[in-house]
This record gives sequence, C-alpha cells and structure tokens, in this order.
Amino acid sequence: MYRPILKLRKTRAEKVRDYIGGSLFVLSIFYIIVMWGNLPNEIPGHFNGAGEVDRWGSKIELFILPFIGLFLWMLLGLLEKAPHMHNYPACLNENNVEAFYLNSRKILNEVKNFCLILFAFISFQMVRIGLGEANSLGWWFLPVIIIGTVIPIIKGIVATSKIK
Repeated sequence: MYRPILKLRKTRAEKVRDYIGGSLFVLSIFYIIVMWGNLPNEIPGHFNGAGEVDRWGSKIELFILPFIGLFLWMLLGLLEKAPHMHNYPACLNENNVEAFYLNSRKILNEVKNFCLILFAFISFQMVRIGLGEANSLGWWFLPVIIIGTVIPIIKGIVATSKIK
C-alpha cells in the first residue's frame, strides 16, 4: 500500500490547540502542587455519570490524571508525527496523500488537546471539591465529553469522504 513518509508542517489551528491544551494541562499540575498543603487527606477519587463524587481517595490520587495526560500527550504527539502509520481508505495515492495525512493528524490533534483540557478541568475540580469550594463536576460534564470526542471524529469522517 502507498504510504510515503512526509514532513507536513503543523497548521496554525493545530499550534493554537497545542498551546491551549498544553498550557491548561500544565497549569492544572501547578495548581495541584500549589494547593497541596491546603488539601485534606481525602479528595474525590471518582465521579458518576452525573458528575457527582462516588468515591473518595487519598490526595496522592490527584497525580493519576496528570500522569495519564502526560502519557497521552507524548503518545498522541508521536502519532501526530507519523501520519503514515494511521489507517486510510484504499483510495490513498500520491495525489491525495497530503490531504489524508493532514486530515488524520488534525483529528488526532483535536482529540489529544480535548483530553488534556478535560484532564485539567477534572484535576482543578478535584482540588476545589476537596477544599469544599465545589461539590461536583456538573451535570453537563458527561454530555460535553461525548460531544467533544464525537465532533472531531465526525468532522474527520466528513472531510475524509470529500478527499478525491
């Protein structure tokens, strides 16, 4: 199958998403570190579909999401640099390879940065709930997750179908 290795520059939108997602993610880690001394020993460990706390755990659990986020950031960042490894339809050829690669990378970039923003928000809320400043993620959280992950995929599928 035709799969050349191309060096495609990131689009401005990808760079902006990387900046926003990465910045919010790093800020959430700094927030955890700064607030660490003020936190009680137990903080929210899990949330149900309504965004309510359904398990409490040790405050050390606050570092689970940042570690998962860091792993995702690195893994998906590497996959963004290797669009030739992504899955494509049989119609991939030398005339449309750039369009397919760029579209696939954009989908991955959107999902990666959406996950980083979600992890940052959850971490921020876990601290706030632990401090008594909030009591849940909010009822809207699950719908936002679903919509935020489905939209880039649907946009990508539509864009893929338009590539000739």
